[in-house]
Amino acid sequence: MKSTNNALSIMAILLFCVSAHAGVVNNSNSDLRPTGKGYGIAQLPLNSTSFANIAPAGANPKGPTGYGINYHGGPIINGTTNIYYIWYGNWSNNSAIYILENLASKIGGSLRYNINTTYSDANLIKVNPNVAFMGSIQFGYLKNTDNTNNTNLSDADILTVVNTAISLNILPNDPNGVYFVLTSKDVNEITGFTTQYCGWHSYANISDTNIKYSFVGDASSLNPSACEAQSVSPNGNPGADGMASVIVHELEESVTDPTFSGWYDKKGNENSDKCAWQFGTTTTLSSRAKYNMTLGGVKYLIQQNWVNKSPGYCAIKF
Repeated sequence: MKSTNNALSIMAILLFCVSAHAGVVNNSNSDLRPTGKGYGIAQLPLNSTSFANIAPAGANPKGPTGYGINYHGGPIINGTTNIYYIWYGNWSNNSAIYILENLASKIGGSLRYNINTTYSDANLIKVNPNVAFMGSIQFGYLKNTDNTNNTNLSDADILTVVNTAISLNILPNDPNGVYFVLTSKDVNEITGFTTQYCGWHSYANISDTNIKYSFVGDASSLNPSACEAQSVSPNGNPGADGMASVIVHELEESVTDPTFSGWYDKKGNENSDKCAWQFGTTTTLSSRAKYNMTLGGVKYLIQQNWVNKSPGYCAIKF
């Protein structure tokens, strides 16, 4: 998911890079492939083992219909989606824990998440509207070679955190899970946090299971305007409220495009990417903070999602 700042210049660079590597595209009419970070890259050749774009055996030969977004034959998360939080860094005395765990507990079955039910797999089985919050752990910090706290994480470090939590049986090995690594405000993700993205999702094989995971960080000490839609937030915690919007964004994409072979458009935009930083109708509080949905009595300003119904459109509920 892209950050709000420098969007045009970043896109120009990305488009240049895609053009410069056009030789790897198998078909000039092929859709760009998502990266999970809000932009697309050229497809790998069809004979590559790194990217499967083939419908499962027995799949409906016609497949599901897309409206402004295309289905590419890959899996979605079927059944209830389970959310796990991994709190990385220092979260002591931070209201983010309540704000974001309430979100995870209440988003399932909401009109907001129900938008994802407009998507289905190759057998026309729709996304299940149920989401369960399965719990969280306090991870602390990875350590540098000099035993100091690692506050500059790479993509590989994020995977290490998830792998550690699962391999040590701190969290279960759940193929229907989405594991969110949530980083505190003193932590940076060095591949482009607040300059190219505010969060991202990916997948990996951990203990012989395809695991879906995501990074979402608190940008309040780095570049808050890049990842926070407003400086005055409905819950008095702009960093956490900005994270809430990104978490929902990445959750939806992890379900409809978990292995970058499901639902996305010709530019490589996944469903929530198509509505990034669009909020629709909002209500303004006396503090001037805006919100567009309430879950469990808590108000949130959440980006819209793409409704896969004719003609295809962004919405906050369905």
